[in-house]
Amino acid sequence: MSTTEAIPLGRRAAAEFTGTAALVAVVVGSGIQATELSRDVGIQLLANSLATVFGLGVLILLLGPVSGAHFNPVVTLAEWWTARRGGPGVTARETAAYIPAQIAGAIAGSVLANAMFAQPLVKWSTHDRSAGNLLIGEVVATAGLILLIFGLARTGSLRFAPAAVASYIGAAYWFTSSTSFANPAVTIGRAFSDTFAGIAPASVPGFIGVQLVGGVVGLALVALVFGGGQPTADVSSLPIPASTEGSTR
Repeated sequence: MSTTEAIPLGRRAAAEFTGTAALVAVVVGSGIQATELSRDVGIQLLANSLATVFGLGVLILLLGPVSGAHFNPVVTLAEWWTARRGGPGVTARETAAYIPAQIAGAIAGSVLANAMFAQPLVKWSTHDRSAGNLLIGEVVATAGLILLIFGLARTGSLRFAPAAVASYIGAAYWFTSSTSFANPAVTIGRAFSDTFAGIAPASVPGFIGVQLVGGVVGLALVALVFGGGQPTADVSSLPIPASTEGSTR
């Protein structure tokens, strides 16, 4: 049994909702703040990426011991697929609870960010992101994320996930043409804000489609690089510090 399985599914889904909401609030809110403070697009992207790195790292550290801190349907689906093939992971029931919680959380986080900066609570983004090169960037970003997470699991290094995942996303902001959404829930949430971090609703299906492709590519790379063996740790089993272990069960 993983360390998260002892926690009621409702609490784990609540952690996924809360974490995804907070992540999108960080992404959208920092984007709004950056555009209000500077007209330089490079500085805006730097501010947005730094806030995301710090926010994501903190959220994984805080909520990882509860739900595994997926905050991402691609990660959840990849773990479900791993479990279907005999490895550790989430069940279909857990997947069915996690993904709606992530999507609802992403929408709530976007609405919250809009409210904090006196924007309309819901205003569909007009930021078109349908270009082919951006879709390629999303495949690369998502495949790299899955390779990283499941590679850490294969090598028993998930204790480094908060720093490693946050660092990867921060780097991918800059080395991918799409600025690394790499997350269907976050993609949906960002469509609800017509701000720096937004994505036009018409661009959302394309992004989600290539993110799913990236997830498949990432799992293939895990098998290629680390072999066909099973992970030495469950992706949903981020280490629980000894000082808090008793309070999370």
